[in-house]
Amino acid sequence: MDNGYIILGIVALLFLSMYGYSYLSVIREKIAQKREQKKELEREALRREKRLKHQEAIDQKVSAFNKRKEEIQRELKLLEKMKEKQKVS
Repeated sequence: MDNGYIILGIVALLFLSMYGYSYLSVIREKIAQKREQKKELEREALRREKRLKHQEAIDQKVSAFNKRKEEIQRELKLLEKMKEKQKVS
């Protein structure tokens, strides 16, 4: 009877080790997925940051362009006023 419990214990240990061995690949796959997901999140964050910097550069260029445009329009108005004064004189 003592040998029966030993054999049952060995069989149970065998099945547990088979289950553990087969589940090990699942655990490794989950770890790899989490690692890949973390890398993807980092890449996405870098992409967003790069996009924001690019957008800031574009906004600065547009702002400078608009300022220059307003300045040119003011100068044109002044020239037109000077032209009108010369015609009146």
